This record gives sequence, C-alpha cells and structure tokens, in this order.
Amino acid sequence: MNQLLRRSPIIGPAARRIYGSVTRTSTIKSSKTFQGSEAYWKARYASGGHSGAGSYDQLAEFKAEILNTFVSRNRTTSIIEYGCGDGNQLSLAQYPQYTGFDVSPNALARCFKRFANDKTKSFKLMEEYQSETAQLTLSLDVIYHLIEDSVYADYMNRLFDSSTRYVIIYSSDTDVNPACTAAHVRHRRFSAWIDSHKAEWKQIEHIPNRYPLKAGNGGGTFADFYIYSRS
Repeated sequence: MNQLLRRSPIIGPAARRIYGSVTRTSTIKSSKTFQGSEAYWKARYASGGHSGAGSYDQLAEFKAEILNTFVSRNRTTSIIEYGCGDGNQLSLAQYPQYTGFDVSPNALARCFKRFANDKTKSFKLMEEYQSETAQLTLSLDVIYHLIEDSVYADYMNRLFDSSTRYVIIYSSDTDVNPACTAAHVRHRRFSAWIDSHKAEWKQIEHIPNRYPLKAGNGGGTFADFYIYSRS
C-alpha cells in the first residue's frame, strides 16, 4: 500500500488518510433506505458496487470514442472530471493530463490502484478541491444522480467555473421523473439551468446516444452528449 501511495501522481492529505483506512476496514453494507446522493455512492462503492452500466461495455466504448475524438480534434491538454467513479470509463480514455474528483474514498482507492503507474492521471476527493481549472471539464452520468437542489447547484457551478474552454455533459436533459424512477435518480433539465445561470456558455453540439433507451432494450441509456463552449 505504501508503495502505491508513493507512485500515485497526486494524493491530497484527506485521500491519503482515507485510502489507508479503506484498505484496512471491512466492507460497508449499503443501506436499503436512500439517505442522500453522497451517502448513496459512498455506500455503493464501499459494498463492492461499481460505477454503473454506463461505464462498461458498449456504452463505455461509445463515450470513449466521442471524448477521445473531441480531445484530439480540439488539442485539449488538460481535463477535470467531477465524478470519476471506479475508473473503468477512464481506462478507455486518451487524455494528455487528467484529474478526477469523487466523493467516495473507495472509488478513489480503485483508481489509485488501477492507474498507479500513470503519471498523467491524478485523483482527489471532492472535499480537496482547491480551485483547480482545466481546458475541459467533464460530467459523465452524474447530474441525474444529484438529488438535492443545493448539491446540484454547487456541482453545476463548479463544473462551469473551473473550465477555461469547454464543458461536456453526458446526461438526460429533462425534468420528467416517472413514478418508477429509482430513489438515487432525479432527471434534471440542466440546459435551462445553464441558460439562467451561465449565459456566457453556449451549447455547440448535441450528440444523441448510439444506444438510446427503448422498451426491452436493457443495454440502452437515456443519456446524450451535450458540449458547451464559453462564448
């Protein structure tokens, strides 16, 4: 473990402290009662869960294709992702310099281990954010998991305020939440929020998902790509 910590490119004090505790403590069981966005994801990763179907298989490959093409085409040299999860999606990425933030120490522990020898990647807890900026900031399969309004507003402000050129969002863009929607999911029409709060940012591209969610299609998703640029 100590060798892994020394090899990791950037590990803040809090992440260093929690990484050691995560590797020593027993698995935390996820509660059946939803207790909030952050608590849900911490419990999910602590109990052995992963980032979700959107970060694996054909959906992960589709996302990587779009993102890698954009980064290369626009000569983007620095990327920040808010909600990096377990790192499986990141394993397909081709980024010159990347910083991933997440609320879960268990998720970061997996990233530290998986990318221990990759000095182009660094990881921090959200609480360790210190006004870092990048040419491109990413939000992939996160916004519709932000249940609380205050959490959502803080996340969106940071997503846009920390970017110097582009923001890419991969999410649903609707306020419609059917009765069957899971407790940890809340669809939001984020485009309206951006128009109201970040008017200097304009959507420059919308890329529909190659695998849209349809009845009987277990491998589809309701998320599309939305790309923004500062006007």
